[in-house]
Amino acid sequence: MSMFDVSRVSVDVGEGQISFETGKLARQASGAVVVQAGETMVLCTATMGNLRDVDFLPLTVDVEERMYAAGKIPGSFFRREGRSGEKATLTARMIDRPIRPLFPKGWHYETQIVATPLSVDHVHPYDILAMNGASAALAISPVPVAEHVGAVRIGKLDGDFVVNPPEESLEGLEMDLIVAGTDEAILMVEAGADGVSEAEILDALDIAHSEIKKLCAAMQELAEAAGKEKLAIEAPEVDASLLEEIRSSFGEKIDEATSIKEKLARQDAAAAVKEEALEALAPAGADGEPDAERRDEVATAFAKLEKEIIRKRIAVDKKRPDGRAQDEIRPIECEVDVSPRVHGSALFTRGETQILSNVALGTTRMDMRLDTLGLATTKRFWHHYNFPPFSVGEAGFMRGPKRRDIGHGALAERALAPTIPGEEDFPYVVRVVSETLESNGSSSMGSVCASSMALQAAGVPVAAPVAGVAMGLIKEGDDYVVLTDIAGVEDHLGDMDFKVAGTADGITALQMDIKITGVTFDILRDALAQANEGRQFILGKMAEAIEGPREQLSQHAPRIEAIKIDPEKIGAVIGKGGETIRALCEEFEAEIDVEDDGTVRIYAPTGALVEACVARIQSMTKEAEVGDRYDAAKVVKTTTFGAFVELVKGTDGLLHISNVKPGERVDSVDDVLSAGEEIDVTVVEADRERRRIGLRLSDDPSIAGKSPEELAAVGSGDGGSRRNGGDREGRRGGRPRRDRERRN
Repeated sequence: MSMFDVSRVSVDVGEGQISFETGKLARQASGAVVVQAGETMVLCTATMGNLRDVDFLPLTVDVEERMYAAGKIPGSFFRREGRSGEKATLTARMIDRPIRPLFPKGWHYETQIVATPLSVDHVHPYDILAMNGASAALAISPVPVAEHVGAVRIGKLDGDFVVNPPEESLEGLEMDLIVAGTDEAILMVEAGADGVSEAEILDALDIAHSEIKKLCAAMQELAEAAGKEKLAIEAPEVDASLLEEIRSSFGEKIDEATSIKEKLARQDAAAAVKEEALEALAPAGADGEPDAERRDEVATAFAKLEKEIIRKRIAVDKKRPDGRAQDEIRPIECEVDVSPRVHGSALFTRGETQILSNVALGTTRMDMRLDTLGLATTKRFWHHYNFPPFSVGEAGFMRGPKRRDIGHGALAERALAPTIPGEEDFPYVVRVVSETLESNGSSSMGSVCASSMALQAAGVPVAAPVAGVAMGLIKEGDDYVVLTDIAGVEDHLGDMDFKVAGTADGITALQMDIKITGVTFDILRDALAQANEGRQFILGKMAEAIEGPREQLSQHAPRIEAIKIDPEKIGAVIGKGGETIRALCEEFEAEIDVEDDGTVRIYAPTGALVEACVARIQSMTKEAEVGDRYDAAKVVKTTTFGAFVELVKGTDGLLHISNVKPGERVDSVDDVLSAGEEIDVTVVEADRERRRIGLRLSDDPSIAGKSPEELAAVGSGDGGSRRNGGDREGRRGGRPRRDRERRN
């Protein structure tokens, strides 16, 4: 008899099946579930810790990638996993965002969710399983999260929607949409696309929600079979009489303070009113110290009233904090070439949000190596986002990117990636960095706009400009208003944060977080339509600063060119022991990459050096044709019937004895030429079948001014080695010499 009391449920999602199992692994966690699809398996745990004396939800979510899950060994020096990578961080954010709003008010127990992929089959991506497993672990734990959250990926492949498409198809999806929600409503959307319409997004959301309902039902079945009793929690209540006292005494002041348009001035004014209320309603005692509990009660009531006043003003009175109309975008200023030495830069200022984006171009050797559980091993385009504390008027620690920074950078990268040209058309790696210099709402969408302009300024031939806008929602009863270009306070107090980025023709990225359950598809349709109008307006403003990609790269940017050669000529470029390619690199200050298919990439500091190196390689590898001239070609051998002349590395031609001294007969080639001597020659015969190349001296009067056709007639009438009885040896001498050296 087994010592494990295992409960297991499964559900069909799309064309596959997802199972949830508990009771066998990690039994000391508050809730532990193994979620599996195919041979991808993720262990998800939810653990409740100590009660903390804090006024926020102490929830942490971690995704711990283990390289053994995919049969890999970490590529780090220590061969051990270190800090979470970008994929793990983004997955943790996708778990956190839909679950966090569902915790009850007043829940102050330390709560940790950990998702650990144990097996990855490279067919079923682990991120969707981790999202579902986290909610299932909470469902069977004592943590009182009443609603379950299901997650599903909807891909658009060859024009059709696919539920949970296989991992190998992810790179080729026209749309990659991840949706999380309860059985009643959608809570989170994360999407990247090649330019899909708003209608397609809505259709995909509808399909996703029908699958989410099945996942939530499976979690409920698991909770009924193996769930623990939920811990009772009493939500904190605001003292109604205290709330009314603050309203009557300070309501008008709060209304006035929160109506100030400038962010910092508004915050200072609201803080001053709050301090006044605290002094009046929670005064210091006889010992000179205020009652901490009373101050907390007043502060909580004050915050509730402040939120109520602002939300009512927006939703009912249709007045935004800064006085804008609901679909009005703040004033925009766009500028390019702000940083003179970088390869491309742009400054995008929208109201009190300002982003400086800078582009750096590099060689393919500088691509980003990915040490993850996924199939992709490299990236040639990436976007980073920084959010220093001074951008919001604060002083704080700067200890590398936070999860929010990584998430915002990835969102902008997703928005821009569909417009980046392929390696064949633009053989560079591209890094864009967005510096948030000021922030008051939607700095991530500002990064999209600034980075799109910076890419164009750098001369990257993007398919189209990309702009982004953040939408918000305030819903009070039946009254609601969809807001375009939300500011920070509207994001903080609102019911939805809906970021949409795309080109003039369609959406390339979308991120949505909904904090309430009453958001209907009609509201989403309105938000998408309003976002489209805002995006078109912003694109127009960007076009005033730069109309499209520049034709020339910055003078400070490296030059890279890719050419194709015959794979059999690779040895001629490499040379014996690599001597030829090393000499080329030194002569042209270049880096040269040669691939097995004959692709040669040349990287040098200037365009002139690249062009010269390309010309040299092409001359070294091209087949000799009648009329080609070779200056300073070296005589490698003299014989009784002529001289063998090296045209390029590995290819010789024959200058017949009758032509070594035009107009004169010579008895010996050695009387005129010697090995090592350099002469100018022109090809008059190129017989590829017999691998014979016949030469004349370039200054031979008999070929002067003749066309390739006329030269061919000269070559075919030239007795050459045949007249000297050396036909066999002559043909051998005209063959290209195969370079026996192999690349190291």
